[in-house]
Amino acid sequence: MLSVSKADVWAATCEDRPGGLNEKLEGLAKAGANLEFVLARRLHEEPAKGVLFVTPLRGAEEQAAAKLGFRKTLSLYSLRIEGPDEAGLGAKITRALAAENINLRGLSAARSGNQFIAYLAVDSEDDAQRAANRLQKPL
Repeated sequence: MLSVSKADVWAATCEDRPGGLNEKLEGLAKAGANLEFVLARRLHEEPAKGVLFVTPLRGAEEQAAAKLGFRKTLSLYSLRIEGPDEAGLGAKITRALAAENINLRGLSAARSGNQFIAYLAVDSEDDAQRAANRLQKPL
């Protein structure tokens, strides 16, 4: 059985240069953040800029993050999925969501040992709830 929970994702722009990403991560580290998920990429539409997504942030970490330019994403409805890894699990998850007519905005997943963790983003709060309900049933 999969463990599925809502995930608040925070985002900030950063300078696309050596050390640009580190400045944001150092600031979060100094605030005591123990991040579980980090995704950074260039913004092709905005030269010399990148975007950084992180989770979780709690309490005082949120205030420190805000000072670094992070904002809780209000348009990304995200879920954290965790469970035992097995061959083809990504296909099973995406097939189950497609069958419920849920479109994914994004999916990031990794395996460590015999466990996997994934974050997915959908288009609405309703889609997030429907996805969570579906993924808590056998695939």
